[in-house]
Amino acid sequence: MPVVTTPQYVAMLERARREKFAFASFNVTSTETANAVLLGLKTANADGIIQVSTGGAEFMSGLGVKSMVQGGIALAEYVHQMAQNYDVNVALHTDHCQPKNLDKFVLPLIAETERRRAAGLPNLYNAHMFDGSELPLDANITRSIELLKRCAASDIILEVEIGVVGGEEDGVDTSHVGKEKLYTTPEDMVATHKALGPLGRYLLAATFGNVHGVYKPGNVVLKPAILKAGQDAIAAACGGETSNLVFHGGSGSSLEEIHETLDYGVVKMNIDTDTQYVFSRAIADHFFKNYDGVLKIDGEVGNKKVYDPRSYMKKAEQSMADRVVRACQDLRSAGKSMGRF
Repeated sequence: MPVVTTPQYVAMLERARREKFAFASFNVTSTETANAVLLGLKTANADGIIQVSTGGAEFMSGLGVKSMVQGGIALAEYVHQMAQNYDVNVALHTDHCQPKNLDKFVLPLIAETERRRAAGLPNLYNAHMFDGSELPLDANITRSIELLKRCAASDIILEVEIGVVGGEEDGVDTSHVGKEKLYTTPEDMVATHKALGPLGRYLLAATFGNVHGVYKPGNVVLKPAILKAGQDAIAAACGGETSNLVFHGGSGSSLEEIHETLDYGVVKMNIDTDTQYVFSRAIADHFFKNYDGVLKIDGEVGNKKVYDPRSYMKKAEQSMADRVVRACQDLRSAGKSMGRF
């Protein structure tokens, strides 16, 4: 099916909230990883989200271009083209755009959608993420208000982050941040909803100890109850309203912790580290098993069948697709595709 329209995506999110499941949102950096997500969603009969970060988009554009915008446009156009061949619904997001990169990534992509809409074409992306967590909350909210007003005018959802997701991703290292920043307060969630709720559709990445990357058990202390406290505070202050929440930095989380967050309003969970690993693991396995064929050792010619990139990229795609299926099962979205709208 084609990439969904934003009203269709809103219907997906509302159903997820109502039925207490979440959509897996997979970061991709190439056509191969995008294909893996589409294959995995099809296998799981699950709707889902494909997203690209600033670094992923720049990588997508190649070493000769190195443009976040061009890579972001190319990736989205590719997904729009390929998604038509799959009987599941797919939404497109950008991920973690810090304030310094707005002019190099999100704002030009919004402008591209505005240009397309003026020409009668569909939106390029369904949603963009502004990660203003490095700013004081007031400044974060002020910038988010500006962005949401512009996004809403073009039927784009804005995802925002308050609090800080620990660890390192895409070259952004937050390991120096104090632990108190890893836990969003109910007061901050209320202030964010009061400011953004009346302006348009938004998703809130509130932090509850989440950390990017993979850690040994016990090294990351998640406190999902923080989300419940925040939602209760929003409901009390805003006439029963609550926010649609996003779970960042979930690699290595227990299934029990994941399911608890679904009860508190998480409708989207980002998946990146785990899919990166299984994609690379399949390639490493191929190279170890075919070492003498991949390399031209001692004057030999090797074996073209095993050093042809297609031979190992197919394995990597399937390996990542299998992990996509598992993610959908973990988030209870497997078998729940809404089918053709």
